[in-house]
Amino acid sequence: QVQLVESGGGLVQPGGSLRLSCAASGNIASIAEMGWYRQPPGKQRELVAIMTRDGSTKYAESVEGRCTVSRDDAKNTVNLLMSSLKPEDTAVYYCNAEGVDYGLGYVDFGTHYWGQGIQITVSS
Repeated sequence: QVQLVESGGGLVQPGGSLRLSCAASGNIASIAEMGWYRQPPGKQRELVAIMTRDGSTKYAESVEGRCTVSRDDAKNTVNLLMSSLKPEDTAVYYCNAEGVDYGLGYVDFGTHYWGQGIQITVSS
């Protein structure tokens, strides 16, 4: 019922910056948590950053200080601004939404919604 579409990936040189965006669509009243995960080549998917509806954030230690997550609840959009990028940041990045309120009297915390994934490559 919820679809997530990412944009903004691509190739960037070490030390550069890049902005990711994700738009959620569907019969959505609100989303408790929105954010980003990533999966480097040959590794498991890991948390990058998330933000709650109240504005609380959580960052992975590997990116804290170099990334800023934000969201626009009017558009059900979450963004990730990444700076001082390193080759280790190379991965497929996935948008995630959790705790979707459909306006039906309950919040679904049992289902995670995922985008299709978008590639970020940090290389000289």
